[in-house]
Amino acid sequence: MKRITLKLKLLIGAVLIAIVVGFVSFDDENFQIIKNLDIYHTLFRELNLYYVDETDPGDLVKTSIDKMLSSLDPYTVYIPESNIEDYKFMTTGQYGGIGALIRKTGDYVIITEPYEGFPAQKAGLKAGDKIVQIDGKNVKGKSSGDISELLKGEPNTEIKLEISRPGLDKNIEKVVSREKIKISSVPYSGMLNDSIGYIRLTQFTENCSKEVKDAFKELKRDNELKGLVFDLRGNPGGLLHEAVNVSNIFVPKGQEVVSTKGKVKQWNRTYNATMDAMDTEIPLVVLVNRGSASASEIVSGVIQDLDRGVVIGTRTFGKGLVQTTRDLSYNSKLKITTAKYYIPSGRCIQALDYSNRNEDGSVGRVPDSLITEFKTHGGRKVFDGGGVMPDIEVESPELSKIAISLYTKNLIFDYATDFTLKNDSIAKPEQFEINDQIYNDFTSFLADKDFDYTLESESLINKLETVIKKEKYHDVVSAELELLRKKLAHDKNNDLQMFRSEISELLRDEIVSRYYYQIGRAKTSIKNDPLIEKAILILNNKKEYQLTLSPSIEG
Repeated sequence: MKRITLKLKLLIGAVLIAIVVGFVSFDDENFQIIKNLDIYHTLFRELNLYYVDETDPGDLVKTSIDKMLSSLDPYTVYIPESNIEDYKFMTTGQYGGIGALIRKTGDYVIITEPYEGFPAQKAGLKAGDKIVQIDGKNVKGKSSGDISELLKGEPNTEIKLEISRPGLDKNIEKVVSREKIKISSVPYSGMLNDSIGYIRLTQFTENCSKEVKDAFKELKRDNELKGLVFDLRGNPGGLLHEAVNVSNIFVPKGQEVVSTKGKVKQWNRTYNATMDAMDTEIPLVVLVNRGSASASEIVSGVIQDLDRGVVIGTRTFGKGLVQTTRDLSYNSKLKITTAKYYIPSGRCIQALDYSNRNEDGSVGRVPDSLITEFKTHGGRKVFDGGGVMPDIEVESPELSKIAISLYTKNLIFDYATDFTLKNDSIAKPEQFEINDQIYNDFTSFLADKDFDYTLESESLINKLETVIKKEKYHDVVSAELELLRKKLAHDKNNDLQMFRSEISELLRDEIVSRYYYQIGRAKTSIKNDPLIEKAILILNNKKEYQLTLSPSIEG
């Protein structure tokens, strides 16, 4: 039986002594802390001494910490030393590695997308390559997390990969020299037409504001720019100061952007724009959706509150909480929620109330009774308690069940791999389309593939039948149920034709990425985009643009 070591006992004891000595006044709150830490220490000791199976002290402590923090909110997390590189990547957008996205498929991990200009792509690795060995060691059964750790490392160090590539009978070896990988937060910027520019920002990492500035400067320099679409869809946020800097590109120096208020009063701050704006006049549209969170909501909320531009899309995620990173022992960190943020109108857009949980432990949205009305600088009504509500709501069309099945079962991905084996090149991203020949080839490719799916209507019929059987009416309505089931039953071949348009878009984006990488995927993905089409209409109609930013007159 594994015993707790003397070293571990002494360590825990020293921690407890340090905590006790650190308290100057032994009020009730301090006593409760000391009491419960002592209980935890004695429980942990007994568990390690007497539990029937061997235990790992590190795993037990990590589990208890994670469970404790998850009871507060999803954003307060413990970052052990082993995860520091992932943390750095989230905040800086850079790490040491080969520069590729990977995914577990079956027993092995495959390359899903090498980044253009980075080691994986320069070494000739392609999407679809299966990693069989790393530095001579078989990696069958390893998780994508395990492989990611093996691929990362100090820049200028080499790693040898054995690859199984579709279309080749024998495995191939690739020696890849790691580099410092810095992923651009602006994967694409360009012109949507002769006068309207487009910038997409995917994350608020260190210096992302400079990337946005550089992209905007280039668009203004090379074109007669009369409007800008700033795309924050799917952007989960990041660094608070970068949200301030990005906002400052479009709002004047000295303007309040965001303030934070929390338990530690001396940490409360108001963040103002500190630089001269690049442009405070150009008509601006900001695109958002449910995946736009945190720093994305600060920027879109600021643009809305100051009537600086029109926000188009769907209600944002609703994360109005600020995290601060605190150093812990042994090179670990605690990312802890320390405040809520408030945008210029005075509203906080936090959607979930973690401080008041339901009886079952679940978290509910801020109730309507507590939602407060605020005003933009121009007098328009805006509200707190649930993300940023766009000025013009445009839903992105939902994918059909068959499209979701083809995508999640990697059949879109696998066909793109097969396609690249047969085609050395394709047209430019702006010109490439899925024609009849390609689509028919895709349907033939699917002939022996499993991609079944259940429609919601079919699922509801099954649930209804279960209830009817329980209530003993099945014999009475069984014939009608069967007739309804047959009428609603899906036919995969028919669905492939019925939903050809959206399936073709998924195919197009994946195939283009094999030849033109991330920029190509971004270029082609904005074609036929309903939100971008709406943005162009608004920017081309000065009267409607101004009307959207004007307060409504109530009769």
